[in-house]
Amino acid sequence: MTIQFPQDAAPFIATSRNVLRSHGVEITIGSDFEEYSQIISEERKVQNLGAPFNYEMHDLSKKNAFWLTGRNKEGELIHTQAAKKVPLGGKTLANHLLSRFRDFPPPIPGVNLERSRFRATPGSHRIDGNVVYHGEVWMAPEKGKYRGSGLSTVLARTGLLEVTRRWNPDYMFGFMLRTVAFKGFAERMGYMHNEPNALKWQIAGRDVPIEAFLTWLSQEDARFLLDIPVEDLVMEAA
Repeated sequence: MTIQFPQDAAPFIATSRNVLRSHGVEITIGSDFEEYSQIISEERKVQNLGAPFNYEMHDLSKKNAFWLTGRNKEGELIHTQAAKKVPLGGKTLANHLLSRFRDFPPPIPGVNLERSRFRATPGSHRIDGNVVYHGEVWMAPEKGKYRGSGLSTVLARTGLLEVTRRWNPDYMFGFMLRTVAFKGFAERMGYMHNEPNALKWQIAGRDVPIEAFLTWLSQEDARFLLDIPVEDLVMEAA
């Protein structure tokens, strides 16, 4: 199936740029993950680099991965996200994650990988083919300036458009902590499927494990989202 996505991306791109410029935000997209790692270590102190995008652990290049950053007019880092292809080898995502879920731990210290677990969700049994993992999503905390302004919605769609233009995937997926999912962040990001209890991470010093939802989009879902006028997205997200 060949996707026409969207039929003409120019209006989406132009309007998105207008929204970003109105907030004084400039976007950079790259595939040098050594550079990205340095950006994170120096400028995103509150959230460590996620293991899936650690260039010392994985072979990451422009063929299979990219990162996206947003900076304000002062040049300060206010947003990150990244994506990479995940070869399933003919398996479903459910079968792949049964043995490989530990490749996607939360970026916090003390994770006990041996005692953590993955539970296959209904969607994970359907996800197969050309699949992309989307993560590293972070937004600066200035409520009213960045968060709560609709800006995160535009930035998320910018990343989804980049994923689609590069790889035209059958599915995109990610993981979201329960506390974040309950705030409606998956919906603002554009993920139309949000399945609970997919991952439970045991953390040293905590009696209760951290739960993560599986969030995902099909190719058809992504086409639908990116055909929604940007102005409507910002108005609805604000």
